[in-house]
Amino acid sequence: MIIQKFGGTSLGTPERMQSIAQLIADGERKVIVLSAVSGTTNTLVQICTALHKRDEDEALLLADNLESLYKQFIESLFSKVSEPSFKEETFEIIEAYLNGIRSYSKKLFSPFIERSILAQGELISTNIFHQYLKSEGKKSVLLNALDFMRTDSSGEPDQKFIEENLQFELSKHPKKNLFICQGYICRNAFGEIDNLKRGGSDYSASLIGAAIHAKNIQIWTDIDGMHNNDPRVVDNTQPIKELSFKEAAELAYFGAKILHPASIRPAEEKNIPVWLKNTLDSNAHGTLIHAESLTKGFKAVAAKEGITAIKIRSGRMLMAYGFLRNVFEVFERFKTPIDMITTSEVAVSVTIDEVTNLEGIVKELKNFGSVEVDQDQTIVCVVGNYSAEGMGYASKIFTALDKIPIRMISYGGSNHNVSVLIKTEQKKAALTALNKGVFNL
Repeated sequence: MIIQKFGGTSLGTPERMQSIAQLIADGERKVIVLSAVSGTTNTLVQICTALHKRDEDEALLLADNLESLYKQFIESLFSKVSEPSFKEETFEIIEAYLNGIRSYSKKLFSPFIERSILAQGELISTNIFHQYLKSEGKKSVLLNALDFMRTDSSGEPDQKFIEENLQFELSKHPKKNLFICQGYICRNAFGEIDNLKRGGSDYSASLIGAAIHAKNIQIWTDIDGMHNNDPRVVDNTQPIKELSFKEAAELAYFGAKILHPASIRPAEEKNIPVWLKNTLDSNAHGTLIHAESLTKGFKAVAAKEGITAIKIRSGRMLMAYGFLRNVFEVFERFKTPIDMITTSEVAVSVTIDEVTNLEGIVKELKNFGSVEVDQDQTIVCVVGNYSAEGMGYASKIFTALDKIPIRMISYGGSNHNVSVLIKTEQKKAALTALNKGVFNL
């Protein structure tokens, strides 16, 4: 079997949904993982915000607007279907989901209600798509991800549960080749509706692929695979033909929006190739992510904004036994991960992207020395396949950045990443300089 995941923009119009129906109809046994239709999740978040503020009228107005948009969507999607019952049944299904959302306006708002509302987007999109496939005479099975996707008590996917229960659901339909299910949504260890956070449909696809030992996992978006730089910021970017799992994970973590950072790990553990493909040009090569990179040198640049740098300076304590452990324990207590770290004889600098507990972190760090905080920073990461014996990689990067002030440098933590910290206002200049100096574009 193969896994094909389609994101919200790939489902964003009736025409795109129709083209996906044609794209998947090749007779191969597969699981289709769908996100919510583009814009839906944002509206559901707005409904939750209104309910949290106890603004019932605003919540109901948003639900009405969503229903109106979906009715137009369904009307257009089924416009060429001769049998009206498919369209009418789809209207009824979607109205039932939206009425379920409206019913929450009468209840005391809670995190459980919020997660339940956010799950409706994927349930709606998969039902619409399944109905359309039926109208086209394509025999598909609609799976409910809530029957097999579950996280454990620590919030991590329960892989054994997923594998056993997904295999059971598939075994009910041994002669069927096409299965449709939701991305993003799951149940938690208590059986409550939950989710894998924003962007989690990629994660769902990878977890499902690992659970059934898929031949490959395909992530379909509206761009030709992963590019060597950010096409929203830099001109003349190019798609990357292949990456290793480790290279792709670095890029995803440090800002490549096409791929969810967590989605690589399950595929890597089972050594399942991941394809990044373009729904607007299905014949384009895309990007293949697999175990070993076949080429050396530079692959891509990514940038991660919203970074805060913290420097702890203490000439008296830095070289003392246990100093670094004490510093790291502060971040551990506040459940705040560190992105970069550099040290000297008198200071240690780290970066974080989660500042909810910044005030408490700084207060505790002052027990070990003076503390400086720099906000509005960006990590620029140059990913590639750098061998330990390779020469010239760092020189080329820093020559390209010779006009950009650099706050921190991280080099040698892996064979795949050279990272620098700069002011966010310098991001475009840095990415453009690297595009020219590293990729000659």
